[in-house]
Amino acid sequence: MKKKKTKHTTTKNTHPNKAISGTLKGRLEVTRSGLGFVIPETGTGDLLIRPGDFNTALNGDTVIAKVIKESFTTKKKEGRIVEVLQRRQTEFVGHIQLSTNFAFFIPDSDKPMPDLFIPLNKLNGAKNKEKVLAKMVRWEKGDKKPIGEVVKIMKAEDENDAAMNEILVENGFPLLFEKDVLKETATLSEKLDETEIAKRKDFRDTLTFTIDPVDAKDFDDAISFKKIKNNIYEIGVHIADVSYYVQPNTALDAEAYKRATSVYLPDRVNPMLPEKISNELCSLRPNEDKFTFSAVFEMNTKGEIKNYWLGRTAIHSNHRYTYEDVQEIIENKEGIYKDEILLLNDIAQRLRKQRFKEGAINFSSQEVRFKLDKNGKPIGIVVKESKEAHQLIEEFMLLANKTVAEHVSKIEINNKEIPFPYRIHDQPDEEKLQPFVEYARKFGYQFNTSSPDKIAQSFNEMLEAVKGKPEQHVLEQLGIRTMAKAAYTSKNIGHYGLGFEFYCHFTSPIRRYPDVLVHRVLESVLKEKPMLDNKMEEQCKHCSERERAAMECERAGNKYKQVEFMQSHIGEVFEAVVSGVASFGVFAETVEHKCEGLVSIVGLSDYDDFRLNENDFSLVGRRSGRKFKMGDKLYIKVVAANLDKRQLDYEWVLQKK
Repeated sequence: MKKKKTKHTTTKNTHPNKAISGTLKGRLEVTRSGLGFVIPETGTGDLLIRPGDFNTALNGDTVIAKVIKESFTTKKKEGRIVEVLQRRQTEFVGHIQLSTNFAFFIPDSDKPMPDLFIPLNKLNGAKNKEKVLAKMVRWEKGDKKPIGEVVKIMKAEDENDAAMNEILVENGFPLLFEKDVLKETATLSEKLDETEIAKRKDFRDTLTFTIDPVDAKDFDDAISFKKIKNNIYEIGVHIADVSYYVQPNTALDAEAYKRATSVYLPDRVNPMLPEKISNELCSLRPNEDKFTFSAVFEMNTKGEIKNYWLGRTAIHSNHRYTYEDVQEIIENKEGIYKDEILLLNDIAQRLRKQRFKEGAINFSSQEVRFKLDKNGKPIGIVVKESKEAHQLIEEFMLLANKTVAEHVSKIEINNKEIPFPYRIHDQPDEEKLQPFVEYARKFGYQFNTSSPDKIAQSFNEMLEAVKGKPEQHVLEQLGIRTMAKAAYTSKNIGHYGLGFEFYCHFTSPIRRYPDVLVHRVLESVLKEKPMLDNKMEEQCKHCSERERAAMECERAGNKYKQVEFMQSHIGEVFEAVVSGVASFGVFAETVEHKCEGLVSIVGLSDYDDFRLNENDFSLVGRRSGRKFKMGDKLYIKVVAANLDKRQLDYEWVLQKK
């Protein structure tokens, strides 16, 4: 894949972190011991902050810190925080401690932080020792304690609800929308403005449908289909026009930016936007007129694009499909609009094949979906498969994202590209790649590392050859971990994993703030008045950080549900695969449920004296020579499921009885 050239400039006599005043901007990380470290935005030279110098800052806050001491021998620096720029978290889970004239909120956190003073008229009915969700409403420099209020009482019977909420607030995601945000949202009209419709391209008479998960409520994309002439078709990718409703410099926009993403947990969605927008105004529900932002392609049945158009539109969805509905049509060649679905699927598969031919890597990680009872308790786990119905939508969304990024990249002002939130993915780091290459070789898979294109080709050859083999899941997971993390930035370097020189996120503005930014920049370009947002890179960094926090929430939520599910299977034996090896034991993942737990070295000592062989990523018995290595199958018994620690403990059994 060709890389775009990047110009580099240098400035003399400057320090990357220090301003003239000796201050720097960064994120505060507080350790369990109570010490803090400010991580500068430039990523160099962490600054030690002692507990007395936090100046109201809490873990995760963005701050300005002043350097007060620096060792010339060790280069270590100490400082104090002079200003809190942005709170990462204002809501906390904990317990109420009630006295006669006042109350305190004691946070349940492994990171030291002060108790909140709660005025008695802000308890909202909470009683002594009750578990609650509290919000910090004020903490001025002169206040001895931060002042807060109780937002919600967490009942003992709502243990699951409390656990999911705790995961969200720990990662800085508010559970509720502020009153001014909801008030602003309430003023938005459900009726489409006729004057606005007249400004848009009207697709309401063109066959249009949505394809989404069965339990989806926010339908943020739709596909339209129309035959133009023999072998030429107009295929529209229509995306909910969130930027029409969420205007800059509003409380609604500020809240969407702060959250930056919706968070998907096993039993709920913590949305980026209020429900009236995500599930009503901007949800492309069937038989309703909606405003959209669209990428419309004229193409033939080979997937060759003859022309494209970008702009604001109005649509009317004729039908709502689930992925299962579409998959049934693809497999059985029967169903409503079957001819259109089958032709779209054929084009999508051609686009997919061409994408891999041009260097995209065909990673497919397995995801799980939980079957829940009415109380949110898991009663089953299903491994989700990516079928042609999913790929149909995926390929057209990728095409729209790529086209928008490429279109905007060509726009310059004074020979400079306009600020734009690209979605980038760097080439693999050689240091991380080499151990994986050596490990894959042990299974007989060879890698050509002479160029990025050859690396991608080697990955695809391995991923194809490994299908159905014991080591498949392990090599897929390790391969994904080897890759750089995708991120948002205004400095484009292309997307290595997709094989695209230009890429952005345009297709999910209901649940991702970068997509809202993309829509705004694109609209300005189409009006020939390109916007110059000098805060674009800062916004990209924030969105990338919030995306990582959301992924951490989703991992924690899935792990909680897996542990909760396994509580009902203590003492049962399952087939598993070794998913990790360490000096203290073997990690094993059940084949049926994808639930990972630890087989401790202590338990294994009943059979042999096992030691870690770092060269082979294996545990080896010194007497028997019995070896546990990644990808090996074994049987495990579930012996413990600790919800507080989100931890599963397994025991190795020689065979299933």
